[in-house]
Amino acid sequence: MTYCIAVSVNDGLVLTSDSRTNAGIDNVSIYGKMHVFDTLPDRKLVLLSAGNLATTQAVIEQMRRDKHENSPVNLNTVQYLSEAADYLGRISIEKQKRHNEDAGRSTYHFTATFILAGQLGNEPPGAYLIYPEGNSITTSRQTPYLQIGESKYGKPILDRFVTMTTPLDEAGLCSLISMDSTIRSNASVGPPVELLVYRKDSFSFDEYYCFEADDEYLVLLKRSWHDELRNAFIALPHYNRSFAKPVPGEL
Repeated sequence: MTYCIAVSVNDGLVLTSDSRTNAGIDNVSIYGKMHVFDTLPDRKLVLLSAGNLATTQAVIEQMRRDKHENSPVNLNTVQYLSEAADYLGRISIEKQKRHNEDAGRSTYHFTATFILAGQLGNEPPGAYLIYPEGNSITTSRQTPYLQIGESKYGKPILDRFVTMTTPLDEAGLCSLISMDSTIRSNASVGPPVELLVYRKDSFSFDEYYCFEADDEYLVLLKRSWHDELRNAFIALPHYNRSFAKPVPGEL
């Protein structure tokens, strides 16, 4: 399984991903889900991937090849992030179709989901979630983040604390807590955890972090979050017998 997050706020982007690939309880591997592309100086693009590993690798390789061979449409020729998302969607559909045809009558589907994020020229930074069907959505002021993979465990904290005005450093911290919540509840998501902070108009990916399971900071963050949650739970107002009511009678 996989868990990836893209937070898009006024000051820029925060991208977070785990690195565990699970093809069964006895086949667990480590593959990075964050992929940075070497593009022209007026753009910065990064891809987060989830789903079938063969499909995601084929899509990424095709995008790199198109750029290297100066194909009519590639990451250096698109003018808008939405155009880049459409381009990625077309490649994804093509690779999924080929893999499914090669599988013959197999019931397995080689689907993949992506988040493409970054900044092109004077366009504001942004992020798009590309579905297996090739269509895409972007963030909004009401929901300034996107998730792919095992999203349910890490969603509540993003809903509570991330808004368009959230500072990037706070958004990064919130993303790491979201990742920790998911890792704690789902054994198929795990470190190393990658974190990339992109500041608006910087056209630089110089704030990259990779945290192993035993990383001193990650261990401290997990322990501190657990302790603070425990203290907050203990401090909650308790119900008592004065609130009790008679049990309703049988119907």
